[in-house]
Amino acid sequence: MPSLLPVTHRDMERYDILQRFIRQELTVQQAATQLHRSIRQVERLRIKVEQNGLPGLVHKNRGKPSNRAMNPALRHDIERLVRSRYHDFGPTFAAEKLAEAHHVVVSKEKLRQLMTGWGLWRPHPRKQPGQYHAWRERKGSFGELVQFDGSYHAWFENRAPAACLLAAIDDATGRVVRLTFEDWEGVLPSFRFWRGYVEERGKPCAIYLDRHSTYQVNTKLLLDDPQALTQFERAMCDLDVEVIHARSPQAKGRVERLFETLQDRLVKELRLRGVSTQADANRFLAEEFLPSFNAKFAVVPRTAGDLHRPLAEGEQNRLDRIFAVRETRVVTNDFTVRYQGTWLQLAPEQPTLVCRGDRVEVDEWMNGSLHLFLREWELRFVALPERPPKVAVGQVTALTRERPRWVPPRDHPWRRPFVTHQQKVETA
Repeated sequence: MPSLLPVTHRDMERYDILQRFIRQELTVQQAATQLHRSIRQVERLRIKVEQNGLPGLVHKNRGKPSNRAMNPALRHDIERLVRSRYHDFGPTFAAEKLAEAHHVVVSKEKLRQLMTGWGLWRPHPRKQPGQYHAWRERKGSFGELVQFDGSYHAWFENRAPAACLLAAIDDATGRVVRLTFEDWEGVLPSFRFWRGYVEERGKPCAIYLDRHSTYQVNTKLLLDDPQALTQFERAMCDLDVEVIHARSPQAKGRVERLFETLQDRLVKELRLRGVSTQADANRFLAEEFLPSFNAKFAVVPRTAGDLHRPLAEGEQNRLDRIFAVRETRVVTNDFTVRYQGTWLQLAPEQPTLVCRGDRVEVDEWMNGSLHLFLREWELRFVALPERPPKVAVGQVTALTRERPRWVPPRDHPWRRPFVTHQQKVETA
């Protein structure tokens, strides 16, 4: 009976081997070796050939649609949703959104095939073998090392100007511990980020970041000075947090790869929810995005426990001073201090002795207020509207504490007459 099923060249080869086996030109073991089948399977194929000839070797489902084929109506619905809402999504992210928002379950690999056929996805080329780089092992415990960086990107697309996203990710767990949108990656934005971090979670053991000028002194004249610190390094030193500077982006690859993921996923999440301001985005990050993101991508550390250290009572009271822009100035002859074009006149009465030439610390707190400190004493001052007139040296030598108003009584030893021992003997 002629076969209506397609016959391949491989089927013809198998048929010839089985015919030789039937004619006893080959043993069953030799036929099994050539067919790459077991002896039991060879006997079954022999029976099919004897009963049906060559068509007996053709699978009955050949040429028919698969039983596991996707329903054409479902395929059409998926294409409509992907083209209308997720045309620039990756297959993995699009599959997640189809399941979450539309209750359409399709594997990421199947969706990858469909999107490739629709022209919405181009498979990435295979990486060519190159230089070998050893992977650094993750830290053992949560809070042992936190990688930190900022990324400028059109996070809100054309709905708002580009912003900087500051991110901190734990090295041991891959858990994103904090995300915040800021205008730029400067000192005050970094201070706001890390003050919120230590108040919420405590102090990590170390921070791994790049050599941006906010975090490391890059001036050639100061590179060889171990005492030269940036404002950020000085603040972390006050908190006893180690700062490690990476020599390459690959060294802190965990936070770099995080930004690659966020520039794909977070941009689309903000678009789907219509978020267009930094304030709304920060609320969305803290309340919705971070919990679901960490539940999906975080891993279990090798060692249980949290190595974050709580703030001491003294540190909690000094957070305004720690996270402040601190500079040193010299007290002039007229007891003024110049800071950024403003003259600060010290008050006549101070909690400690202030002399001409003393080096005082000028702290600009995060709320914009100025504070002067000398030997941990906060000095009193007023801001002058204009430059004060010069005074001659020697008119005022120092500013002292407020003199005591206590007056000794009449019978106090200070008021008694001074009598020597020899005068007492002569009188006697």
